[in-house]
Amino acid sequence: MLNKMLGLRIDPGLPNARPDPREEGAGLGMLAQGMFRKLLCFERRRAERSGRHFVLMLLHPGNLLATANARAVPKLVSIISASTRDTDIMGWYKDDSVIGVIFTEVSADDKSSVQTLSGKLTDALHSGLTVPEISEIKVTFHVFPEDWDEDPEDPITATLQMALATEVNRKPISRLVKRLMDMGGSVLGLLLCLPLFVIIAISIKLTSRGPVLFKQVRLGQYGRKFTFLKFRSMYVNSDYRIHEEYVTQFIMGSAGAAQTAGTEQKVYKLTADPRITPVGRFLRNSSLDELPQFLNVLLGEMSLVGPRPPLVYEFERYDLWHRQRLLAAKPGITGLWQVDGRSRVKFDEMVRLDIRYARSWSLWLDLRILLQTPRAVLSRNGAC
Repeated sequence: MLNKMLGLRIDPGLPNARPDPREEGAGLGMLAQGMFRKLLCFERRRAERSGRHFVLMLLHPGNLLATANARAVPKLVSIISASTRDTDIMGWYKDDSVIGVIFTEVSADDKSSVQTLSGKLTDALHSGLTVPEISEIKVTFHVFPEDWDEDPEDPITATLQMALATEVNRKPISRLVKRLMDMGGSVLGLLLCLPLFVIIAISIKLTSRGPVLFKQVRLGQYGRKFTFLKFRSMYVNSDYRIHEEYVTQFIMGSAGAAQTAGTEQKVYKLTADPRITPVGRFLRNSSLDELPQFLNVLLGEMSLVGPRPPLVYEFERYDLWHRQRLLAAKPGITGLWQVDGRSRVKFDEMVRLDIRYARSWSLWLDLRILLQTPRAVLSRNGAC
């Protein structure tokens, strides 16, 4: 599963109009590595939205790239170009080392599509190259999304990780300041809330059996698993399937939509949950059950501001484009969804808010969200 998570990335912001690979190329008339990889990411994002398939062909020319065989390379490129459609994209997947071709909008029958493409290319190579030249060539096909991330060493995964690293490190100084703010804020929060920790712990112990803290495996940024901390608000040995069913319905857009009193606004939340204790209901409505997450922030697993970390079974129900939120930012105690939406918005809109936060992120935005969080909590508007 981790490989699938690492295969995600945020769109680098390409324009809607794609350049013609026949005109924008360099050297042998192909796209340079940087542009080709950007278009690969663009095609991935488009496929995530449309649900349509595409195929990436990687061709390793081997010793044909040596100076002595230089004449074979233009011939090879010409053969590949003649075997592709105008809508396909050809370029250097790895500069002067690996040639890539993106076959867009292929048939949903992946095996048939790959066999057709492979057969067409093989026939073209045999008709245009000598046997020794053909023996130097290695060709692999990768279908999106079926076999995209099966191999952790898969070159596509490496490509997207490289592009993601570029995206993540665009603001290293600001991100360092954000980490320092997280550390300072979490220490301050723990100190100020220490009396509350004691009161809440005693209340939990006196009203129900079980531990004070509830520990749960969640997925952080890039799919890293960590132990998520909350004050226990449920009875021990509660049936998690109630929440799993709710999460499935919520992601599908059909979870408990209820009218709020006196308004036309709908609230999407799990109501009348029998697993929650009386004290736990108060803790949830007041968001006091979230206080132990200051420890997660101090450990670097979470941030003060960011998307909420999903459960493993929640992630397994995501559409492809939903998974961008695992790359959007480090998960947070509060975020744009908490102050602008909470349970008043559907899941798709929650994901869009998370992605919008990542794309427009700044320290000032974090400060605004932190300042608005107490009002959102005290109003209990849409709180779960």
